[in-house]
Amino acid sequence: MVRRALLLCLAALVLAAPALASEERPTLADLEDEIICPTCHTVLALSSSPIADRMRQFIRARIAAGDTKSEIKEKLVAQFGEEVLAAPPKKGFNLIAWVLPFAGIALAGAVVGMLAWRWTKAGRRGAGTAGGDSGPSRLRELDPELERRLDEELARFDG
Repeated sequence: MVRRALLLCLAALVLAAPALASEERPTLADLEDEIICPTCHTVLALSSSPIADRMRQFIRARIAAGDTKSEIKEKLVAQFGEEVLAAPPKKGFNLIAWVLPFAGIALAGAVVGMLAWRWTKAGRRGAGTAGGDSGPSRLRELDPELERRLDEELARFDG
């Protein structure tokens, strides 16, 4: 157990370094997928509008000036509003956008689990009473006259 916890901590430290480096030295490609063009409402990487070109120039200038990813995003939000972010911030009313999908998945799982439980419970209840006996359900034998007629009808279709 202790070994697993140590491995988990080591993995967190190893993965934290690239994330920190991305924050300190962002590239244009890092930010293009996280910023939305205010005119065409697509991510900056896919937009070819004049405002998107100016935003790219602004981002390049801020990267050259040594700004972090968060600082660049804050400046863009100050200029264009929160709508410029591809993902809403995880605070305030926008927190609903982050929580609602997970809550919906949990609710759907609970409903499916409850229905499956009720279905198996009903199946067990019905298996014990099928055929009028408490043992496994058996096929009932046909009336001899009905069986003879059935054989005749099947013979007509085979021949």
